[in-house]
Amino acid sequence: MRINFVFIIFWLDNIIMNNAIITCPECEFSKKEIMPSNQCIVFYECENCFSILRPLKNDCCVFCSYSDVQCPPVNNNE
Repeated sequence: MRINFVFIIFWLDNIIMNNAIITCPECEFSKKEIMPSNQCIVFYECENCFSILRPLKNDCCVFCSYSDVQCPPVNNNE
């Protein structure tokens, strides 16, 4: 029974996490990343050019500024 419980928690964690494609404004390198549903990411290092991305003015995180979807708190109007 314990194995099933652990599997269900893992499965729920994967549902809560969202995928987004984040694009570096410096080199235009894109990468699919996991976007956490319970926190905003305010620093992101491009693995191609090593630029440090920070949110643009009035954005809460790098996903809102540089990805193809906004972060879950913004999508949920939190």
